[in-house]
Amino acid sequence: MPEPRSGALDSHSPSAVGLTRLSKRLSFPPGGEALYRNILRLVALSPEDEFVIVPCGRGVSALFVARATDAIGSGADPDASLVDVASDRAKNAGIGDRLHFETAPLDNLPYQDAVFDLALGEVELGAAADPPAAVRELARVTRPGGTVVLIQLVWTRAVDPQRSADLVERLGVRPQLVVEWKQMLRAAGITDLVVEDWSDAASSQDQPSVLGGLAELFTLQGKLRLLPRAWKRWGWKGVRAVLSREQELRRLLQEERVLGISLIKGTRTGELEENEDES
Repeated sequence: MPEPRSGALDSHSPSAVGLTRLSKRLSFPPGGEALYRNILRLVALSPEDEFVIVPCGRGVSALFVARATDAIGSGADPDASLVDVASDRAKNAGIGDRLHFETAPLDNLPYQDAVFDLALGEVELGAAADPPAAVRELARVTRPGGTVVLIQLVWTRAVDPQRSADLVERLGVRPQLVVEWKQMLRAAGITDLVVEDWSDAASSQDQPSVLGGLAELFTLQGKLRLLPRAWKRWGWKGVRAVLSREQELRRLLQEERVLGISLIKGTRTGELEENEDES
C-alpha cells in the first residue's frame, strides 16, 4: 500500500474505511450510538468542559456528544471536504458557536497543550502514518487529569505479516493488538487504562448500527449509494471494492474473528512518559 502522507488518511485505494468516508450518508463510526452513550457514562462532561474528536469526519459523533452534554467541542480531520460538512451541520443545528472543526493532520493537531477534558480518537486514527505520534497528539492536547479514549480496530490474535499487510490495504487502517494500543497510550503519559471489548456487538448481524459507516457495505441500498462515487473516484477498481468488501469484513469479524473493536480509556498524567514498557 502506498504510504500516506504523515498524519493523513490514505485515499489512493478503495479501502473499506475509504469507501465509508466517501459515502454521504450520516452515520456513527464503528461502535454505533450505543458505544458513544457508553463513553458518556464513563466520562462525565459538563457544559464547562471541552472535548475534541480526531478524526471528526462529518461530525456525527461530535454533534451527538455536544447535544448530550452541552460541552464545548472541537474536531479535526485531514479531509477539508468532510470538515466543511461537519461545520455546516453544527451551524444548521444551532450550535456552531460551541462546536468547531478544523482541517489538520492526525499527528499535528492545531490546538494548544492541555486544553481538553476529553480527547477521543476514532477508528480512522489507525490510518495515521505514525500511530504513536497521533496518540501523543491526543495526549498533548488533553489537560492533566483529563481523559483520552480510543475506539479502534484491533487484531484479536497474531496475524501473519504478509496477510496483515494485505488486510491493512483492504481495510484502510492499521489495526493493532490491544497491548500495542496500550503501550502507545502509556508512552504518551496516559495511565489507569480500562479496556472494553465491543467485538461481539460489531459481529452481530442483528445490530448493523454498531458497524457505523461500514454498514453501508452490508446492504444493497448502501452499495447502490456508494457505487457512483466509487466509480468516479477509482473506476472499476472502486466498483469491485464496493461489491467485495462486505464479504471480507464479514469473514474477519464473524467467521475468522481475527478483527475486533475495542474501547480503551485512560487518564492523562502531568508529564509525558518516555518509552514505558508494557507491564
